[in-house]
Amino acid sequence: MARRVVVGDLRVQQIERKDGRRSWTIVWPEGSIHSEADRFLRLHDGSGTQKTYAYYLVDHLRWLERECLAFDKVVLRDLERHMGIVGAEVRMPLGEPWRIGKRPYGRSALSTAAACLKGFYLHQSSLGVNGELGKQLDTSRLPTRADRRRAFLGQVKSTLPTNPLAPTGPHRRHPKMLPDGARDKLLGW
Repeated sequence: MARRVVVGDLRVQQIERKDGRRSWTIVWPEGSIHSEADRFLRLHDGSGTQKTYAYYLVDHLRWLERECLAFDKVVLRDLERHMGIVGAEVRMPLGEPWRIGKRPYGRSALSTAAACLKGFYLHQSSLGVNGELGKQLDTSRLPTRADRRRAFLGQVKSTLPTNPLAPTGPHRRHPKMLPDGARDKLLGW
């Protein structure tokens, strides 16, 4: 990934603490802190997710600014459209291309972005901003047999949280087919 200085746009800023730790926040082009994003990122202070969430969140905030959407006006359909633009499979018109020249997110990145957006908007909802979206994101499902086996005291679980923005479908850890040309190389060895 090529590093470049971002001028005239929202950006992620690293903060060096007195005790040697690092934190991450999002700043406006003129250098002031984006207060809503900073409040959310402070929840993850000292964890490895703070930096990752900062980069996913700054991408989303840039998209919100481009679409002229405020936090209190965002609906679930807008978030689904954003996820479709960054690489999720959604069946709807997505609008103009976003992130020109960048590859779409993979499955793991889509899951992380979905978790970040859900956490951000649930946090906004807890502060009294866009409570309706918070209710739509705060959903749960019944646990499957595999969920119960994996969990400590799984027999007492009655519901599990779910994310409507997360990618759906089976997750394959290992592809079933060899890459193109690999068979000939292996047989020739």
